[in-house]
Amino acid sequence: MKIMVVWKTVPGRYKAAVEEFLRAGAPLPAGAKTLGRWHIPGSIHGWHLMEADDMTLIAQHVSEWADVLELEVYPVIEDAAAGAGAKKALGK
Repeated sequence: MKIMVVWKTVPGRYKAAVEEFLRAGAPLPAGAKTLGRWHIPGSIHGWHLMEADDMTLIAQHVSEWADVLELEVYPVIEDAAAGAGAKKALGK
């Protein structure tokens, strides 16, 4: 399953978040994989696309960052899967 995590730093915790990211690099737990991570330069916002069969791995990762980041977690699918679901729903 692919998961998009949208994050922004907690007010007053920007420096702590950056320092932790530079120190450790935000590795995922074993069994989860980063597909991409994007940052808006000079801002507090970013996105992290991950893949894992076990959602507890994603829960673990976001919990590890919850003191410095506000996180929104979204399961996502690609166009082909979304289209197939829409076709079924529309009876096509």
